[in-house]
Amino acid sequence: MTITVFIRYQLDPFKRAMFEEYARRWLTIIPRCGGDLIGYWMPHEGTNNIASALISFDSLAAYENYRARLRTDSESMANFNFAEENRFILAEERTFLRQVAA
Repeated sequence: MTITVFIRYQLDPFKRAMFEEYARRWLTIIPRCGGDLIGYWMPHEGTNNIASALISFDSLAAYENYRARLRTDSESMANFNFAEENRFILAEERTFLRQVAA
């Protein structure tokens, strides 16, 4: 069963450009580490501090393998450090979804 991880980010609204840079870096890292990146979304109108991402995996086991690979990937760790040092992500929530209908 395919699962999709929905990640909801609460951002510092004055550091949205940093989050965009962070998101763009994942475009090559996530697929290399085993995730099927559907995309990242930034605020456009309305709420200015919420962003999201969707990443799919063949199974929860595939997700766990992906997480392990992220921790050993130098670009991944550099991106995590970039986020931590600059504090543009204030909170992060993950929801695991299964598709019901297309």
